[in-house]
Amino acid sequence: MMLSDILLPAGILGSMGVLFGAGLAFASQKLAVKVDERVAQVREALPGAGCGGCGYAGCDAYAAAVVNEGAPVNRCPVGGEKVAREIAAIMGVEAGSSTRMVATVLCQGDADTCKIKFPYEGLTECRALFLASGGDKACKYSCLGLGSCAKVCDFGAITVENRLVHIDPDKCKGCGKCIQVCPKSVLRLEPYGQRSILRCRAVEKGRAVREACTKGCIGCGKCEKSCKFGAITMENNLPIVDMDKCVGCLECVRNCPTGAMTGDLSTRKHAVIDEGACVGCGLCAKQCKFDAITGALKEKHRVDAQKCVGCGLCAQKCPRKCIQLV
Repeated sequence: MMLSDILLPAGILGSMGVLFGAGLAFASQKLAVKVDERVAQVREALPGAGCGGCGYAGCDAYAAAVVNEGAPVNRCPVGGEKVAREIAAIMGVEAGSSTRMVATVLCQGDADTCKIKFPYEGLTECRALFLASGGDKACKYSCLGLGSCAKVCDFGAITVENRLVHIDPDKCKGCGKCIQVCPKSVLRLEPYGQRSILRCRAVEKGRAVREACTKGCIGCGKCEKSCKFGAITMENNLPIVDMDKCVGCLECVRNCPTGAMTGDLSTRKHAVIDEGACVGCGLCAKQCKFDAITGALKEKHRVDAQKCVGCGLCAQKCPRKCIQLV
């Protein structure tokens, strides 16, 4: 075999390799997809929960959407305001305001308050129990209480006691995973620290609700009648609260006969007037819907703490700014 028989094919293959390599290098430059370095920076700022609470498939998808599609920088429920500020700094925009949302159980029907229709023996999984005639509880709207939501919570915010789910709002990040797995739709995102919440979804009339659960809303309308701000209307035997009108006075909670409307009355404040600054204009008394403020015109006014519900209307209208809620 001649040496040329070896060198010629080797030379041809070498030349082809150089040619193809040059072609690939040229193509890589011309066809390269430019990646904005801010995508990696935004992704680094995100907590990496991958929960989908932002509305995207995960942290990678959200980071790309922020940079390439102009998605809001404050959509990460797990990271909250801190992460929103970091992403805003990367993008050179304002973080904007955001309301922290937490999962809330719209039910109080544990094994003692909600009747059990039949003994259940099967998978300890809510969807499996739901397939058995809608569940073993007499109220078809009640929490099944087997804890499928607790199993998917990455933050340890959900516990189950006596066949009812409880959520720690301080641990909840509002990712929404629990809501996705609940077959009864008894979980909903509500603003953190909301003063009053109706924890019942039963739309039946009072007698039917009462026979199934002792803490269900019976549609009596006392909450609507007690609200002096027109924030509550009754629809399908349930109160609907207009949060734009609600002042957090908790009168609806105080007047609910079953405890379906929940809220901590111990946190209710009352107005206090600085008598040294009060000029007795009477605007505060005119605003008060509960007759809690007394005092003649041009005399010092006083607040009856037993009647005051802490709505704050008097403080808003006081021209001297001498009223505080304590």
